[in-house]
Amino acid sequence: MTTLADPVPGGRPGDVERATALSGELAGRGVHGVVLAYVDTAGIGRVKTVPTARLASAAAWGVGMSPVFDTFLADDSIVTTDALGSPDGDLRLYPDLDRLVVLAGQPGWAWAPVDRVTQDGERHPGCTRTFLRRIVTEAAERHGLTFRAAVEVEWTASRGDAPGDAFVPATAGPAYGATRQVELSDCTADLLAACAAQGIDVEQVHPEYAAGQFEISVGAVDPVAAADRSVLVRQTVRAVAGRHGLRVSFAPAVVGQGVGNGGHIHLSAWRDGANLHSGGEGRYGMTAEAESFTAGILAHLPGLTAVTAPSPAGYLRLRPSQWAGVFTAWGRETRETALRVITGTAGLRDQAANLEIKPVDLAANPYLAIGSLIAAGLDGLTRSAALPDETTGDPARLAEAEAAARGVRRLPVTLERAVEEFRADEVLRAALGPVLADAVIAVRRGEVASVAGLDDGQVAAAYRWKY
Repeated sequence: MTTLADPVPGGRPGDVERATALSGELAGRGVHGVVLAYVDTAGIGRVKTVPTARLASAAAWGVGMSPVFDTFLADDSIVTTDALGSPDGDLRLYPDLDRLVVLAGQPGWAWAPVDRVTQDGERHPGCTRTFLRRIVTEAAERHGLTFRAAVEVEWTASRGDAPGDAFVPATAGPAYGATRQVELSDCTADLLAACAAQGIDVEQVHPEYAAGQFEISVGAVDPVAAADRSVLVRQTVRAVAGRHGLRVSFAPAVVGQGVGNGGHIHLSAWRDGANLHSGGEGRYGMTAEAESFTAGILAHLPGLTAVTAPSPAGYLRLRPSQWAGVFTAWGRETRETALRVITGTAGLRDQAANLEIKPVDLAANPYLAIGSLIAAGLDGLTRSAALPDETTGDPARLAEAEAAARGVRRLPVTLERAVEEFRADEVLRAALGPVLADAVIAVRRGEVASVAGLDDGQVAAAYRWKY
């Protein structure tokens, strides 16, 4: 007879026993249910939930969910590929118990990210968490590298009593202003308390540039944990804001014009405890390997935008001279280049130096985005790619001849063009594998078709409350 404690495909040794113990602990803390979370190809957070008493069963057998969600669009319509989009089949969601946390912003609930596994016990090729873990493992095995990553989370806060789906800023203060901080002081204090209770080390939270906009920055951790943390932070921001009568949007553009919400990714490569982005003897203070890694990302940025800016609304944000990084350029502490090399403060550079990738928004699936960036960087490392001269100031002001000489060109101005660049990028498609790469292409094309004929304001409204 098969029992709950018997080994099953997709689970990990000891998880059933751990989950059984956790169930009792969670129940004792007043937790009634567990959110099982993942992010689909379109960048939408999807969940199933189980009662706390069913956590051991979820750890043993997984929880069923259709693979059709790999080809859902942000509006919940469905596209298809050769392998995905059918109503047939099932997948199992296996919670990662190492990342399970009690949600301080949602009393009565805990949260855990999941890996998606077929009913035969094989890793699902469309599981982006599995994809990121594979890329990180390959980097360690082939190059001896580890990585640290973090995702900035920007959001706009709207009054909860705004009519319909309208956006009415919840604050009236100026950008980065003390007034704005005071106006939402109770909410952001509760957010800090919730993050601390959930083990998230917050580096800063502050008012940002756009109307009603805030940003939270968290500490860098390994890439899979960083992507998990990005999902958890957003869950927490939304829950805490809701308890204060606010509605939040992580969409790249909340209105048709102006600065949007970014999701900048910070990434650094390490070997044997040493940060490759610091202490080098070259022109820029990086090691030669870090330069090649950066050059690899720079070379693949046009195709990467289909992953890092996957929504039509993202291209309302990706406009010149708005600190969104819309040119294939890099610079040290240059906030208008797509790649900003952060050198760090003297005395901390060996720990703080990293690469900030700016043409990223929070419509992006963080597992897919970080994994694709690492794959692009590793391609540069493998080829010993040369980093072009750095750009200072605003790349939009470069004369045409100088821009051409530096290899500086405009990133795609539409999602349709970004998909064309992605399709032409064999390195990125090979890294994702055919099932996941085809899903990216099909979903992006579906998003393009869904907003055909809409003006900027209508595009922003269509995605305003999706992410």
